[in-house]
Amino acid sequence: MKNSSDTIINFENIYVSYDVKPILENINLKIKEKEHWAILGSNGSGKSTLIKLISNDLYPNTKYHFKKEIFGKTRWSIFDLKKNLGIITNDLHNYFEKQGSFLTAYEVILSGYFSSIGVFKHQDFKQEQHAKALEVLEFLEILDIKDKRVGHMSTGQLRRCIIGRALVHNPKAFILDEPTVGLDIKAQRSFIKVIQKLSQKASIILVTHHIEEIFPEVSHVALVYNKTIFKQGRKEKILSSKNLSEIFEIDINLEEENEKYYIKSII
Repeated sequence: MKNSSDTIINFENIYVSYDVKPILENINLKIKEKEHWAILGSNGSGKSTLIKLISNDLYPNTKYHFKKEIFGKTRWSIFDLKKNLGIITNDLHNYFEKQGSFLTAYEVILSGYFSSIGVFKHQDFKQEQHAKALEVLEFLEILDIKDKRVGHMSTGQLRRCIIGRALVHNPKAFILDEPTVGLDIKAQRSFIKVIQKLSQKASIILVTHHIEEIFPEVSHVALVYNKTIFKQGRKEKILSSKNLSEIFEIDINLEEENEKYYIKSII
């Protein structure tokens, strides 16, 4: 079921605690369709909790009045949400690596239709679903590994397959959690190009602490610091040496060239 709202995420005054320990405080975030965002923060800043909040694995637990809407709705079944929002995490990658090593690239992508780890006899796939899986393999430039098993794949190949697993639903947006972790320099560059290609089909929400992952199509940035969203807005206003120095608690000299950002020096 697709929703007609043009807003992907609409959060107001959200608080999340584990037991009595506050993890996120006063979260306000609005992301619209066709926007591409980077959510940037150091390890332990609350980025992973924010992903769980978006994916409905966590809910606000607070006495305060709040708003939590995904695509204009306050309630979703997990299965329906996954059709609208592709969530690509390293936990999912690691799970497939350990539990799905026997699967081929084609089977990983087909498994997206049932959100299963594997393809089973009782699952009745339609001809158009098989055709879509082949189309996704070609789009992600991994048609040549269609029959390659997960256990023999590189990190980058498996990560593309997991994206493909979500892509079969034509989601409106993707959340990518530190997508280049574990990739060498060449594979990182290749994978960022795939994300740029994906950004032509859906909104990208990139959750990372790596500045170099922020590709030119990213239009907005939210900085997570001290359990809240420290600043958010247009990339060119938010990405600055001053702001990054504050959230990473170290003196950073940020440079920009050809719409790409990099850290020139750290003091």
